[in-house]
Amino acid sequence: MAALNKTSRRSTLSAGILAYRKGARGLEVLLVHPGGPFWRKKDDGAWSIPKGEIDTAEDPEQAARREFAEELGTSASIGRLQALGEVRQRGGKRVIAFAGEGHFDPAALASNTFDIEWPPRSGRRQNFPEVDRAEWFDIEFARTKMLSGQMELLDRLLAIAGERAGK
Repeated sequence: MAALNKTSRRSTLSAGILAYRKGARGLEVLLVHPGGPFWRKKDDGAWSIPKGEIDTAEDPEQAARREFAEELGTSASIGRLQALGEVRQRGGKRVIAFAGEGHFDPAALASNTFDIEWPPRSGRRQNFPEVDRAEWFDIEFARTKMLSGQMELLDRLLAIAGERAGK
C-alpha cells in the first residue's frame, strides 16, 4: 500500500469575539481554554478569545459569530459587534477580532470536537473538545491567562468602554 502523502496547511487568518459583560468585579471578558492533550497542563498564557479560521470568501464577522457558537454552544449569545482590529500571534497567525456584550454561563459549555492521533504514532485516534473550559475574568486577571499575542485586544476593549462611559 502506497504511503499517503498529505500536507496540512493551516490557515494564518482567524476571526474571533472578545465577549464582555459588566459584572461584580467591573468589566469582565470571556476567555476559553483550548482542549486537547497539548494544552491540558497549560493555564497562564494559554487562554484565548473564541476564534477560528476564516473560510474562503467568508465575511470575518460571520466567521467570528460561527466560531463563537461552535466553541461555546448554542446557549452563548452575543449582541452587536464592534471591530477591534487585527492582532498577530506569536506563531504568525493573524486574528481579526470583534467585541460584543455577551451572555454565557460557563457551566453550559458545549464545544465542538476535533480528532487526532493520540498518543503520537500510536495509530489510535481520539476525540477532544476544541474548548475544554470557558470563564469570565476581570481585565487584570485576564492579562495573566490570555495568549500574549491577544492581550492588546483588552486595551482596545478598554478604550471602547471608556468612550461609551464618556471618558
